[in-house]
Amino acid sequence: MPMIVFASIVRVRDGLPLSASTDFYYAQEFLECRRQLKALAQRLAQHPGRGSAESRDFHIYFSSSGDVACMAICSRQCPAAMAFCFLETLWWDFIASYDATCIGLASRPYTFLEFDSVIQKTKWHFNHMSSSQMKSGFEKIQEELELQPPALLSLEGTDVANGGVLNGHTPVHAESALNLRMEPVTALGVLSLVLNIMCAALNLIRGVHLAEHSLQIAQEEVGNILAFFVPSVACIVQCYLYLFYSSARTLKVVLMLAFICLGNVYLHGLRNTWQILFHIGVALLSSYQTLTRQLQERQSDYGV
Repeated sequence: MPMIVFASIVRVRDGLPLSASTDFYYAQEFLECRRQLKALAQRLAQHPGRGSAESRDFHIYFSSSGDVACMAICSRQCPAAMAFCFLETLWWDFIASYDATCIGLASRPYTFLEFDSVIQKTKWHFNHMSSSQMKSGFEKIQEELELQPPALLSLEGTDVANGGVLNGHTPVHAESALNLRMEPVTALGVLSLVLNIMCAALNLIRGVHLAEHSLQIAQEEVGNILAFFVPSVACIVQCYLYLFYSSARTLKVVLMLAFICLGNVYLHGLRNTWQILFHIGVALLSSYQTLTRQLQERQSDYGV
């Protein structure tokens, strides 16, 4: 039996399987382990970035970062460092192949089934490594596992050791060992940031001025005040989403864009058509820049 038996890539927020290896065994123990892996995938958002679970004949390993997690079923003889190095290699390959927009918009299981060829190739490579290659290739990740052991999950319940879920309480997640870095900021991206900050400032100034005026005269201007303040906050959030990687980024970008558009449409009358189009145009530019800015290629492959 090979060290790495089965691999799957899932979306963290809802456990949707995005791709998986198609070769598997029909032993009852393995089929039960696959069922447990599927159940575990549904609650990955509750767990730290790395974890493992044991059954009688197999181990389940998972590694997640952002909105993508890689999971594997391995034989009990498979070293943990080998399993996690395999999962990290898959993660980088998948992120390099599909952008966050495609991942976030996936609506059916195994949308990226064609990635199976990459999984098969990577799995074959790890399963056929020599002892000397393993020793030299997994030293760095072995050190990481010693410094921060992965969570140990029970397949019978939700108890997790080493900083995981205990008694139904979810702790603050530890940072993943993956070093996430975004692509360099472009000139157009800088422009979108500057315009976003300017729009946020204009909305805030107008909102504060209107609030002071309304407190002295009438209370029916509350809707207009919120229509200034909410887009102002949304503009700042758009800047954050562009600068830093975030899980469910597509959903957040769409929500911020909706808040800005609805707020400006509501302000028709206090703003002329050109002003409204300007604010919405800046929001569209910022949304596009955020969704097209991806993670950088990995800098290290742990020698494999």
